[in-house]
Amino acid sequence: GFMTRRLSGPSLTVLSAAVMLLGLAAPPAALAAGLGSHALEWPSGEELLRVLTLQDYNTRVVIVGTTLLGLAAGLVGTFLLLRKRALLSDTLSHASLPGIALTFIVLTVLGAEGKNLMALVGGAALFCILGTGAVIGIQRYSRLKDDAALGIVLSVFFGLGIALMGIATRMGSGNAAGLSSFIYGKTASMLFSDALLIAVVALLAAVCGLLFFKEFSLLCFDADYAASQGWPVTRLDFLMMTLVVVVTVIGLQAVGLILVVALLIIPPAAARFWTYSLKHMLWIASLFGALSGLFGAGISALMANLPAGAVIVLTASLVFVFSLVCGTARGLARRGLERLRLIRRIRHENLLREFYEMLEVCGQDPARAELDCDLPQVDISALLKRRSWSPGELRRTLKRAERNGLLSQAGDRWEMTARGLDEAGRIVRKHRLWETYLIEHADVAPGHVDWGADAIEHVLDATLVAELEKLLPGSAQPQMPASPHRIAPLEGEAA
Repeated sequence: GFMTRRLSGPSLTVLSAAVMLLGLAAPPAALAAGLGSHALEWPSGEELLRVLTLQDYNTRVVIVGTTLLGLAAGLVGTFLLLRKRALLSDTLSHASLPGIALTFIVLTVLGAEGKNLMALVGGAALFCILGTGAVIGIQRYSRLKDDAALGIVLSVFFGLGIALMGIATRMGSGNAAGLSSFIYGKTASMLFSDALLIAVVALLAAVCGLLFFKEFSLLCFDADYAASQGWPVTRLDFLMMTLVVVVTVIGLQAVGLILVVALLIIPPAAARFWTYSLKHMLWIASLFGALSGLFGAGISALMANLPAGAVIVLTASLVFVFSLVCGTARGLARRGLERLRLIRRIRHENLLREFYEMLEVCGQDPARAELDCDLPQVDISALLKRRSWSPGELRRTLKRAERNGLLSQAGDRWEMTARGLDEAGRIVRKHRLWETYLIEHADVAPGHVDWGADAIEHVLDATLVAELEKLLPGSAQPQMPASPHRIAPLEGEAA
């Protein structure tokens, strides 16, 4: 099960030295064994089996409670992240501290039980709502930016909470011990009632998020458009923030006010790397939050002296790093591969375009089925003068084109195949259509149009090419359009 806190290393060393001075210490070997017992110990197979099968009551309560908390935090945090209010959860968690301390002080003065959980949670929720109202009020009625409003509310409320916490710990009743657990969390001491409260709140938050999915989606992506369509943006925003407050308050018992922001932000941020769909993102974020709570609490149950709240956050961080690298939508590996493919395609298309334009210089018409002369052979030195590519990069591109049957090598020289000629004609046609469009519709000078066309021609698909042919009269003819930025010679001059 979960292990209780023990004396830290420095404290234990000082205590052992004091006992030895009194002549009551154990022999050095026994002392070394005692110190060694506090080292990190790997779980045995029996302990691993007991945690995996949830045989211990406390383990079941903690794992179920943290899993449901992670699920609710991932779902609600998705809307919070897309609303661009990720730091609001941090502000609300810190704003809850004065509510906890003030509620304890009031209950103690009235002679009631100061550490009544429901009363403390209610006080935290009240101050979270006040913090939300303060942030929205500063944003709406002042000229301060969102980050300034969040920073002001966070620092003021947290400073007030620290001051009230100091007063609470010095009260004559002497029962303020344990209030600091709301700052750092006390997952290991979670009771069945706490897990039940988390389960009920998580279910309500999930149902509310799904019922208002359409409204929250519109609010996250374009609040101004929603207001222009008559949607109650302010009330919807307040409802969304209420869900955040509720999840933040129930998360204080598990991971504390410092780390609860991680459960609200990290799972949705990780989910964004796997999908472009908001609906899918909701499910993935909920799954990541639940897995973070499940595995984090399980690891803490297996390893002594590892606080569950911190391990849960570290588990969520590992999920985020994995998603950042391996995400199928926005992951670094996928984007790196896509960029590499784009670079290779650009080099490939630029190479074929150079070959094609060399044919035009020779006075040939590549669009004709029959040619008046043989295809010219080009060596690498001539190609290197045409563009700013390195010799190694050019050789790799030539070899790749040869493997695709577009070029053939004859000694140290290269020539296009019939298939390569068709492919090059398609590439040059896209380039010149876009050049013509820029000159006729964007008022770009012919001498500068080549740079713009060279940047966009590689992403023109068949649909865009068809649209260009509709806009440009005569461009839909089968013959190759002339290069529009080449100025024809004046009358009497040689062509």
